[in-house]
Amino acid sequence: MAPRPHPVTGPSTSAGSLATRKRARDIESERVLAGIGLVVLATACFATLDTASKLSTTSVPILMAVWFRYAFQAVATTAVLLPRHGMTLLRTRHPRYHILRGALLLISSALAFFSLRYMPLAEFTSILLIAPLVITLLAALTLKEQVSPLRWVLVAGGFAGTLVILRPGGEALSWAVLLPVGLVLTNAWFQVLTSKLTRTENPLTMHFYTGWVGTLLASLALPFVWTALPGWQWWALLCLMGFMGTVGHFILILAYQRAPASTLTPYFYAQIAFAMLGGWLMFAHVPDRLSLVGIAMIAVCGAAGAWLTVRERRVPIEPAES
Repeated sequence: MAPRPHPVTGPSTSAGSLATRKRARDIESERVLAGIGLVVLATACFATLDTASKLSTTSVPILMAVWFRYAFQAVATTAVLLPRHGMTLLRTRHPRYHILRGALLLISSALAFFSLRYMPLAEFTSILLIAPLVITLLAALTLKEQVSPLRWVLVAGGFAGTLVILRPGGEALSWAVLLPVGLVLTNAWFQVLTSKLTRTENPLTMHFYTGWVGTLLASLALPFVWTALPGWQWWALLCLMGFMGTVGHFILILAYQRAPASTLTPYFYAQIAFAMLGGWLMFAHVPDRLSLVGIAMIAVCGAAGAWLTVRERRVPIEPAES
C-alpha cells in the first residue's frame, strides 16, 4: 500500500487559521463592548432610581418605598416571564445563593434610601462608586479573573476622580458617611455573586428570585411602616423607582454574561455623571470646577479602558509565510 501524502501546511492553511482566530477575537471583542454599553445603560437607570428615591424620602416612609420597589420588580418579572418560560424559570442549582443575593440587594437598597435622605445625590454617588475598587479586588480573589496592572491604574484613576468630586477633607459629611460605606460593602458582594452565578444560572431566573426574595423580606416590616400617600404623583414616583430598578439590574446581569467584572469596572463611574445631571435637573445642584475636573478624570479612565479592551483582544501581527 502506498504511503499517504502528508497534509498540506502551506500559506493557505496558515491564512485560514489566522482568519479563524481573527473572527473568534472579533466576536469576543463585540461581546465585551456590548457588555460595556450595557453597564453604561444600567448606570443611567440606577442614577434615575437614586434621583427618584431621594425625592420619595420627603413624603414616603423609607421601608415602604423599599418594599414597593421590590414588589414592583417581583410582580412585573412574574407577569412577563412566567407565562413564557413556565416552571423552568424556577429551576436553579444554587437556591441559597439566590437567597443571599436577594438579601444583599435588599440591604443595599435600604442603605441607599437612608443615605439619600441625609446626603446630596452627587456626594452619595461618589462614595458609592468606591465599590468598583472592592469589586475588582473580590473578582481577582474569588473569581480568579486576571486583572492587568494598567487596568488597576485605570480603576485607581477613576477612584481619584471620585475623591476630587467628593473632597472628603473639605467638608464634614457627619455620621451619614457610614451608610454608603456599608452600602459599598454589600453592593460589592452582590455584584461579585452576580458575576459568579451568571456562569451557570439563567439570568431570567436570577432576576425572578431577586425580586421575590427582596419582597418577602421587606414585607416583614411593611405592617409597621405603611401609610397613606398624599397624592397620586407619589405612587407614580414609586412606579418609576420600581421600573428603573427592575430594568437596571436585568441589564447588569446581561452585561456580566458578556464580560468579566474586572473589565466592566471602570464604566461604573459613568453613574456619577448621570447623578450630577439628575441633581442639577431636580435639585438645582450645579457641579463646581473641581467636580468637573473629577468627572473629566473619570471620563478619561473610561475611554482608556475601552481602548485597552480592544487592544487586549486585537489579533497580533504575524510574519508572512516565506
